[in-house]
Amino acid sequence: MFQALVSTASRLLNDLSRKWFRDHFPAVEAPEQTPAPPRQYQRLERVVLTDEVSRTLFEEYAAHRTSGRGEEETGWVLLGLREVNEAVVLATLPAGAERQAGVAHVRFNSSGQALASRIVRQCDRRLTMLGVLHTHPGSLRHPSDGDYYGDSQWVGQLRGREGVFGIGTADGTPPPGMVIAHQPSGHLWCLGELCLSWYSLGEGDRNYRPLPMRLTQGPDYARPLHALWFTIEHFAEQLDRLCRQQAGVTFAVVEGPEGLALGVNVKLAQPGEVLRVVLSGKEARYYLVRGDDLLTVDPDEDRVDRGVYLLLAELAGQC
Repeated sequence: MFQALVSTASRLLNDLSRKWFRDHFPAVEAPEQTPAPPRQYQRLERVVLTDEVSRTLFEEYAAHRTSGRGEEETGWVLLGLREVNEAVVLATLPAGAERQAGVAHVRFNSSGQALASRIVRQCDRRLTMLGVLHTHPGSLRHPSDGDYYGDSQWVGQLRGREGVFGIGTADGTPPPGMVIAHQPSGHLWCLGELCLSWYSLGEGDRNYRPLPMRLTQGPDYARPLHALWFTIEHFAEQLDRLCRQQAGVTFAVVEGPEGLALGVNVKLAQPGEVLRVVLSGKEARYYLVRGDDLLTVDPDEDRVDRGVYLLLAELAGQC
């Protein structure tokens, strides 16, 4: 299989790979040598958004409203750091194209979000789920009774047994000439007609509390994944299965021959050898990295998890 499908231009492919497979994520952090002591959490006093997270939320909310599904609710899962008395949002995971939504509800695509969370946490293992932000088509800036019923069921699973909940509405009236984001009140963050209202809910709470918000400089670690969300949703179940069965699987957003793609790397037993799968849309390309050589291979299999295992079996047979 390998001998018949290896490209004769492997050196050329290796040169091109320096551009195609450039990583869009920070380097994976080394694991801590000693476990950190248990943290004693207090009630949340504020939520902190990075400027990149704020930009993501406003830009994608505005784009959603002009799309064919603009009358539906949409939303984002919020990942970040749970500090003693504040939550710092560092990543946003969109509800996804395969979400179930209407004018009064939104159900996120959980398989795509689970895979994206796995990918983002390669950058920083401390990242955890903080809560969610979702939109209301009307002018209800407070979570609904239905929101409370759902949120109160699982908020106790979050760190500190308290979560961050945002409500997006498009009922703002910006001051004349105002073209930048502004904060009319402590828990409200607005840009143009778009408003994000922030709340917290703890385990056992009978209602949400308005949660003051502030802005800081920083990334949205998940932003590179948003352009690949169709690919993530399409391959999520297969890749999750692969990660559960195979140690040493890592991910990166890479520049492929036809634009951004999702790179999946499986470390092999021999030093310097990696099995790499590049996913774009519904298409998967397989490569074997051997030192300075990049070899094109094809397992002739539609599912990525089975394709990887077929290639691993072929490699084991060669040994």
